[in-house]
Amino acid sequence: RIGCVSAFQGVCGVWWWWMFAITTLRRCALLSFFQHRVSGMALCPMYFDYNATTTIHPEVSKAMLPFITEHFGNPSSGHIYGQITKNAVEKARSQVAALLNCKAQEVVFLSGGTESINYALRGAASIQRKRNLGNHIITSQIEHIAVLETCKYLETQGFEVTYLPVDEFGMISEDNFRRSLTDQTVLCSIMHANNEIGTIQPIHRFVQIAKHHSSNILFHTDASQSVGKIETRVDQIGVDLLTIAGHKLYAPKGVGALYVRSGVQLSKLIFGAHNHESGQRSGTENVILVVGLGQAAELAHRNQKQITLSLKRNRDLLHSTIQHHLGSHKDILKLNGHSIHRLPNTLNISFRNINGTELLDRLSKDIAASCGSACHSDEVHISHVLLAIQLPTEFALGTLRLSCGTPTTEDEVLRCGRSIA
Repeated sequence: RIGCVSAFQGVCGVWWWWMFAITTLRRCALLSFFQHRVSGMALCPMYFDYNATTTIHPEVSKAMLPFITEHFGNPSSGHIYGQITKNAVEKARSQVAALLNCKAQEVVFLSGGTESINYALRGAASIQRKRNLGNHIITSQIEHIAVLETCKYLETQGFEVTYLPVDEFGMISEDNFRRSLTDQTVLCSIMHANNEIGTIQPIHRFVQIAKHHSSNILFHTDASQSVGKIETRVDQIGVDLLTIAGHKLYAPKGVGALYVRSGVQLSKLIFGAHNHESGQRSGTENVILVVGLGQAAELAHRNQKQITLSLKRNRDLLHSTIQHHLGSHKDILKLNGHSIHRLPNTLNISFRNINGTELLDRLSKDIAASCGSACHSDEVHISHVLLAIQLPTEFALGTLRLSCGTPTTEDEVLRCGRSIA
């Protein structure tokens, strides 16, 4: 009897744990399900913050899965397990290279956009000074904080940095850029597209001006926001260094890349084994994330024109819907950024004498968006970008950044516009 009772209790215990596990999994599945739409009704806020981060594309997840569950080898190992993962890393490198239209060996994988920026700026500045070429750096006032903070650090190391102003649309003047060049200029870093207002800079023109001034100047662009949204080919824009952030183009967080033009040398930031990333970045490659970035790059390359057109259509529809539902009050609405040279997914708008933070709080059950950069969206202050374009305070405090993604539907756009108005 005692044996039977013990067996029964054991079975009940196993049954209880199985039921707990199944219930937990069901809850996770339901949570995922609730993040989609049921019968046209939003059960979770509609997501309009794709400039902060994107979802992971299903094909990206699918490509990564075998390297989570099966292929675990170290890419540096000579046996078959290492060869499989090394081949996967090299395939991803070729996929990113195809998107940028560069050579595969010019792509270096890193942990994200911030490391890519640090490696580009600190690595370039250091090597240029070692060659006694100069100590002057040019950037802009509206760069991502990763660029601005890196430049501030370089100032503590004896470099002189010029922070170029922008006009009311966020554009840098070619004349101002030309005048800022000196015989000590060794590095320029101008972002391709701004993460807040979406303004796209004519990088190819700045590169031409800089190289005409001195062939020794290295040019870096932070293309974290533009890659995957618009065509970004290094052979067209002519830069020496270009930053990619994986989680801005439907790849996972924690992975990025730096394009380094053939012949360009950078001082290393991380020391270790010399066979990682062709000796440019020590540390065993994160195969899972690298594979994800490669697949995301392939999808962007394959569908670039369609992606750009779809994003632009939704962005413009969102703007016109808000204007329409504001009716006679639409004069309180202001568009920020360049009306033409702007990311196809980014709508940065301001409402006169409206508190943007309070507006988003009221809309939080319906819409997930940003008052500015995602890195500091919980702080109530005017962002450095809005200050740089000299947006009047009565508009600046009521600024929303609405960014669409490829999963965004027309129905979501229409409902978002109505809710905001």
